[in-house]
Amino acid sequence: MLKKTFYGLFSFMVLLSAGGAGTWLWWKSAIAPISSNPSQPITITIPSGTAAQIIGQQLEAEGLIRSELAWKIWLYRLKLQEETSQLQAGTYQLSKQSSLPEIGNKIRRGETIQTRFTIPEGWTQREMADYFQELGYFSRSDFLAATRKIDRTQFSWLPDNLPHLEGFLYPDTYQIPRDRATPEFIIELMLNQFAKVALPLYETQNSPYTLQEWVTLASLVEKEAVVAEERSRIAAVFAKRLEKGMRLAADPTVEYGLNIEQTEETPLTLKQVNTPSPYNTYLNSGLPPTPIASPGKPALEASLNPPETEYLFFVARYDGTHVFSKTFAEHQAAQQRIQK
Repeated sequence: MLKKTFYGLFSFMVLLSAGGAGTWLWWKSAIAPISSNPSQPITITIPSGTAAQIIGQQLEAEGLIRSELAWKIWLYRLKLQEETSQLQAGTYQLSKQSSLPEIGNKIRRGETIQTRFTIPEGWTQREMADYFQELGYFSRSDFLAATRKIDRTQFSWLPDNLPHLEGFLYPDTYQIPRDRATPEFIIELMLNQFAKVALPLYETQNSPYTLQEWVTLASLVEKEAVVAEERSRIAAVFAKRLEKGMRLAADPTVEYGLNIEQTEETPLTLKQVNTPSPYNTYLNSGLPPTPIASPGKPALEASLNPPETEYLFFVARYDGTHVFSKTFAEHQAAQQRIQK
């Protein structure tokens, strides 16, 4: 059967090469677009490992090409011209206004349907999970479960004993094939971006922190700093408090531990601040056990080697800026002024 198919194609190619008028007209008609009128694109999915012949049958069944035989001949011509005839798996949007070679070349190049997503700086894994679920990629629970699978075979640089990947999923805008939108693929993409952008910063500096401490500190700076000019100063205050053995007393750590978000209308209550949690830096000394969000490059840079500072306290104004103080008495006075 294979020999018959080969000789049939070979004979047809000889006829094409000989320039038989009827054969040539058939060929030109067979590879022409199905329609010249605008129409809705047709979405097809080609699973990995699908034979070229099956793809041709699928295209003909969807009304995208006129002839499966013409598809076979087109692929055979590619081989004779020593061009690759390898077809890429994936999901494609194809048009009846495209010719057979145009459709085939799109599949050869792997021009699958692309989707774009953006993770803002300072987002937590929970926020990412909600976002991906809203986009219809996958469920919130599937993403959070995937963040607890630490692949040190591929990402040997990840710190030991991480319970999850909070802080290491780099915030950025990504474009991926629509059919690759799985928790595992997206997490791999974001970890690779962290390795590309963040790791070189850390590896070229003599930082006083371990990788996990650095990313954790940067996540606090990311959540506290609203004004870019204050990032380094906030990082310096946290660094000095750590050096002196003072508790960091950072609201975002309380919010993270309780899975809440304070607003101007609903600030943290005294009860919430006094609620025990591994992340509560009002009650616990040192950095929280893991990062509390995904810091961007500016926060990472500000936290790498914080500058010296005289300040030990800061309190937020309602415009996003902060009042920095050297003593607790000055800090209390600043809080009272802002509250008034």
